[in-house]
Amino acid sequence: MAAEELPAVSVIMPVLNEERHLRTAVRRILEQEYAGAMEVVIALGPSTDRTDAIAAELAAEDPRVRTVQNPSGRTPAALNAAIRASGNPIVVRVDGHGLLTPGYIATAVRLLGEMDAANVGGIMQAEGETEWEKAVAAAMTAKIGVGNAAFHTGGLAGPAETVYLGVFRREVLEKLGGYNEEFIRAQDWELNYRIRQDGGLIWFTPQLRVTYRPRPTVRALAKQYKDYGRWRRVVTRYHRGSVNLRYLAPPTALIAVLLGLVLGAAVHPLFFVLPGGYAAAILAGSLKEGRGLSPRARLQLPVALATMHFSWGFGFLTSPRKLAAKVIASTAPGRARESVH
Repeated sequence: MAAEELPAVSVIMPVLNEERHLRTAVRRILEQEYAGAMEVVIALGPSTDRTDAIAAELAAEDPRVRTVQNPSGRTPAALNAAIRASGNPIVVRVDGHGLLTPGYIATAVRLLGEMDAANVGGIMQAEGETEWEKAVAAAMTAKIGVGNAAFHTGGLAGPAETVYLGVFRREVLEKLGGYNEEFIRAQDWELNYRIRQDGGLIWFTPQLRVTYRPRPTVRALAKQYKDYGRWRRVVTRYHRGSVNLRYLAPPTALIAVLLGLVLGAAVHPLFFVLPGGYAAAILAGSLKEGRGLSPRARLQLPVALATMHFSWGFGFLTSPRKLAAKVIASTAPGRARESVH
């Protein structure tokens, strides 16, 4: 396709405390070999580090980069603010710690047209820099860590429930009202669910990869996965029938381990087989998935796996019903569509 025929692209980026990765993330966008027009809109949350200063420097260095404010700091609000501030027919979502691989935008735009898709995306290619982050990256790309989600573990190209980040047709986002701002987490899955319910195609391809930097501490990882579980429960309450077995595995594992510990101590030692079986599975999985890691990272891999499982399960089990009620109230007729117009 000739350059003048390529659709213009708006890259939207929600950021909050991203001084470590923001400059590299934006540089990877600007280095994309895409012949069509491109703009980058960075939605700035209330950061406490140098994120805002770095964003201002980036905007001063390249006229394709500009910023908008996101006072709430919420990711879906940032995404909608960036969508409103942009104007091109193709919308590419990138996070402040996500690094696009070469050819990402050109490939995604081509596939949007070829597949007549509403959203195209690929793999979250987790890569760590510290030994702990490398252990987390191994956990996030293993089936024992995240199940069979293709955007984590890879797979064949085809229709999907959801993809990592996403490259959208603007008219689809505007028709559906953009991201639901009540979903502090799981907003991507929830939006893709609405796209599929509306008849749109979500297309996964392993050709698209975004390098992802994992959380740098156990505490940060635990909070991330607790929030994931909490808000995925909201999705299942709001969209009846959207739950699947993969989402039930972490809370089931958590309940089994806790019951095994309690009953093993109070009733009969035989019940210790439940936590023992879980520990054995995690250790066996760590031996397999830890190949190629340093000895220190291999030792931390079981901790990363258990943190992800138990934090997700705890968030899912303790997710308050009032969150779903708030989401339902927020999407009363006429409200959702205002968000990106």
